[in-house]
Amino acid sequence: MARLAEARRPAAPVSVRQAARRVRILRAASELGSREGLARVQMHDVAKEAGVAIGTLYRYFPSKPHLFLAVLEWHIEQFLGGRDGGAATDEATDPAVEVAQTLIALSGKLLSSRLLASAVALSSFTEYASVVPTPIDIVERALGQRLLRLLGTRADAETERSRVRLLVYSWWGLFVAMLTEEISTEQADADLRLAARLIVAP
Repeated sequence: MARLAEARRPAAPVSVRQAARRVRILRAASELGSREGLARVQMHDVAKEAGVAIGTLYRYFPSKPHLFLAVLEWHIEQFLGGRDGGAATDEATDPAVEVAQTLIALSGKLLSSRLLASAVALSSFTEYASVVPTPIDIVERALGQRLLRLLGTRADAETERSRVRLLVYSWWGLFVAMLTEEISTEQADADLRLAARLIVAP
């Protein structure tokens, strides 16, 4: 029987060693998810692959969906860390183009492993309210912060945060549609460019 998600906040690493252990867990879950898909990955296998005790795994990640939501965020952080993170301050830079290019490239990166992409997508839908005990503000996450920098300061702060939320929701919907092959990659890219143009417009 699967372990039920606990209604508690997961432990956060407080030392370099603990942070490295958490990354080992995320890397192990990514590798297993890429090979097996969400349904076949067991938490004991993740702990064994990462070289940690099962109690340690559950301290950081109270459930498998919680773990794979963290895997998604980790992959987004890794992707953004490998790209130029400059803000759209140059007048010649079009924020809508920069935003669209970033989101299109992110989709391509995540979809390079379809089993892992399915695992993180399914985890986002699986009893989300009970898996994640505290609300998540997507604007404060790595992707939201990158989009805020790309938008620059062109309007009041709350309007910019609303734009970021709309961009992330649009991207996620198109990502899932590509994953389930409801639309082609080319159509999703075109739709995302249009969404960015409409949402980012002054």
